Amino acid sequence: MEIDADVRQELKSLPKTLADDVARNLVMVARLLDSEPQQAYDYSRVALRLASRVAAVREAAGFASYVTERYSEALTEFRAARRMTGRADLWPVMADCERGLGRPERALAMAGEPEVKQLDRAGQVEMRLVAAGARSDMEQFDAAVVTLQSPELASNAIHPWTARLRYAYAEALIAAGRGDEAREWFAKAADADQEGATNAAERLAEIDGLEFVDALDPEMEEDEEKSAEVSATTEDEQSAEDEGAAARDDFLKTPFKEPAGEPVSETDDEDDEDDYEDDEDDEDEDDDLDDEDIDVADDVRDGDSDRKAAEQPRAED
Repeated sequence: MEIDADVRQELKSLPKTLADDVARNLVMVARLLDSEPQQAYDYSRVALRLASRVAAVREAAGFASYVTERYSEALTEFRAARRMTGRADLWPVMADCERGLGRPERALAMAGEPEVKQLDRAGQVEMRLVAAGARSDMEQFDAAVVTLQSPELASNAIHPWTARLRYAYAEALIAAGRGDEAREWFAKAADADQEGATNAAERLAEIDGLEFVDALDPEMEEDEEKSAEVSATTEDEQSAEDEGAAARDDFLKTPFKEPAGEPVSETDDEDDEDDYEDDEDDEDEDDDLDDEDIDVADDVRDGDSDRKAAEQPRAED
């Protein structure tokens, strides 16, 4: 981005190295003002410290303060730039700073000052927009509608201010309780808004009961991705459950089959019973033998006792 020729001319009053430094900061202010206003403000403060006596620097600092809602700072910088140049083109934005500071009556008073006559057509439309906004701030909604009614509003020609003027008129109609007329003007504003300066299309869809979706909204894309992931996970879980249920049904419907090998006959069952009875007979015989062993052992023990008694000498002897 190249710096404006008029600004370059102003910077010639500075040493070349300093002028280059200031120019770089002013370029960054212009580049970031819409997308990154806080960063633009930071660059403007650097330029202001380097060259506070240059009108272009004061004006840039004013706009950077304005877009970051530092209205008191902005008003100070705009007044300084106006004193340096004598131009009136900053008059509407100065009046809007008064509105930002909660002083709509001052903004309305500025709309009637002689400086307004010095403005070009675009500047006069801007002043009309600020004045209507001040009327709305003071809850003078019908007066705001009347303030915006002008040849520029009635014209079918498209100018840089056309979309914003029509949009402001539609908003004023709604505030005044004339919502049925507002739809037409939101539609006209949307037709004229080729730069996307307003949200007229969204407001029109809102009135029609439609949901406006921004296809380029990164948050919307992220939500859609999350929804897709959740949906895919749910489908996988449902598929697994269905497969498990199908396998279970197949198992229950399949008739039982004996393992492969020789079939078990009734004769085999009878042989098993005979073997069991034989085992029981063997156990009975073992018990009888054990009893005979016990009896023999008792006889041997009794015989030993008699023998020992015979061997002992009698007490009478």
